[in-house]
Amino acid sequence: MVKIGMIQMGSVESKKANIEKALELAKKAIKDGAELIVYNELFTTQYFAATEDPKFFELAEPDDGPTVRTFLEFSKQFKVGMVITFFEEDKKIRGTYYDTSVFIKDGTYLGKYRKIHLPQLPGYYEKFYFKPGKGYPVFDFGEYKVGGIICYDRHFPEGVRILTLKGADIITIPTTTNFYPETWELELRAHAAFNTVYVVGVNRTAEYFQGREIDYYGKSLVADPMGRIVKEMNSDEGYEVVDVDLDFIRQRRIKAPFLKDRIPENYSEISTIHIEEV
Repeated sequence: MVKIGMIQMGSVESKKANIEKALELAKKAIKDGAELIVYNELFTTQYFAATEDPKFFELAEPDDGPTVRTFLEFSKQFKVGMVITFFEEDKKIRGTYYDTSVFIKDGTYLGKYRKIHLPQLPGYYEKFYFKPGKGYPVFDFGEYKVGGIICYDRHFPEGVRILTLKGADIITIPTTTNFYPETWELELRAHAAFNTVYVVGVNRTAEYFQGREIDYYGKSLVADPMGRIVKEMNSDEGYEVVDVDLDFIRQRRIKAPFLKDRIPENYSEISTIHIEEV
């Protein structure tokens, strides 16, 4: 068993204030037994990609900057796993930026995932800010393995399948969305059911940005390997701690051996067919 703490919040202009709130919510979740804390996407800042403005590049930090160090110290102090997403500036290539999840266990930096699929839609101008990442890493948390995608990635099934085949038991999906509410639960449950894993989707709540309220709808949830919702939050800022039975993954795969029955040599066309040919 592992207890997962979902923390959904809206953010303000002050990064310091957002981090303080995020850590206070984490302390409450830990008091309720949380062993793995998962936040919504880019929670240390407002969702600046709702507009295109070069000034917001000043929010970016390297992956060994003050934000990541703060959460590493917190994780070490409270002996807790954490998945945080932040606006990353590449240390090797100056002026290159990513939407990045960092995976932390007991104060140890395990690694990161950089968001691959970037929307360029009204209110989601991510290609203005971010470079697409590459690859789907999985991280060993001891008794279980965790992989992650971010927000818009959830509309594409291939990433979660790759993470599952690499051994992930839990897939985290930090999100900022008020688009496609009709597919929010459906997609997360489908990822969980098709791959017989646990999926943790954590979405931002409403916030004020540049003088207007944007209604990101929250509704963070955990789906189990049958695609059932274990727990779903409402639209309010806050946290929820959810018990996850890791042994149920094995039990479900005996009854539903979808991974064993794959025939990957029959799927090679997926990487050669382009949408204009369909």
